[in-house]
Amino acid sequence: MPTMTTPTQTDRLETGYELDRREFFTKLGLGSLGLASAGALAFYYRYLSPSVLFEPSPIVNAGPLDRYPAGSVTLDVDSAIYLVHIAEGYFSLSAICTHLGCMTAWKPELNMIACPCHGSRFNREGQKLAGPAPKPLPWLKTWLSDDGELMVDRSVTIPQLQFLRV
Repeated sequence: MPTMTTPTQTDRLETGYELDRREFFTKLGLGSLGLASAGALAFYYRYLSPSVLFEPSPIVNAGPLDRYPAGSVTLDVDSAIYLVHIAEGYFSLSAICTHLGCMTAWKPELNMIACPCHGSRFNREGQKLAGPAPKPLPWLKTWLSDDGELMVDRSVTIPQLQFLRV
């Protein structure tokens, strides 16, 4: 009886032999395991690498005092603060509404700060006049640097009516 031998790799290449079913599924399974392992390693790398959120400094250099004439309310959009200069001195307010965190706007024709989203209104000193805001706008720590620049710390709130007098 003749013996049957399986073709070798070189015989397959020379004769144009294709993969049999068992070899196909073996290679398919090993390839799938390789892809799954590579995906798992990518997820492990992402999990173990640090996710750092870089935030800007809460201390803002607002510039020289002469940028703020008497009776002015100036909005610094980048740092979300109002710099106010009145007869009693300088102070700063947060420009973020205490209702839902919207950016407020100074309305000089009405002499008030207004939230365009939900209708809260505040006077120049940050006191609530109308609307759903539960609290007044917070006053922020304001001081004069050694160089004569106005500095504001957005992370420190102070009691109202504490003016920077110069």
